[in-house]
Amino acid sequence: MADFMTAAQRSVHMAKIRSKNTKPELALRRALHAVGYRYRLHDNSLPGRPDLVFVARQKVIFVNGCFWHGHDCPVGTRLPKSNTEFWRDKRNRNQDRDRLQRTQLLAMGWTYLDVWECELVADSFALTKAREFLGTPRLMS
Repeated sequence: MADFMTAAQRSVHMAKIRSKNTKPELALRRALHAVGYRYRLHDNSLPGRPDLVFVARQKVIFVNGCFWHGHDCPVGTRLPKSNTEFWRDKRNRNQDRDRLQRTQLLAMGWTYLDVWECELVADSFALTKAREFLGTPRLMS
């Protein structure tokens, strides 16, 4: 099946896809902040530049897009019908890189949580998962 976009249209479309401050990430940030968690964003000194960094707890959260990181949900398992081999290789490289970065974080004494885009559709599930991972928020004075 041929692509319905020209190469120039595809390039413009792909350039609009962000790697940080995505809608799922913003939703989780708002929810965690509302219940009292404080965090840093996109720390360049840590492998993978985690989306949320909880320095005092030595914990990080990655908010992953299901398609880009090959989640086992319907969106993550679907491959485009055109250029399938490219996309399979791209997602495999993303998954390999993710595994390496998680291993590096663990070696540095950090723990991590992956939150998937599809889990954020039901805000309460992702928030519950994150709260269990993080523990009790610090009391604000």
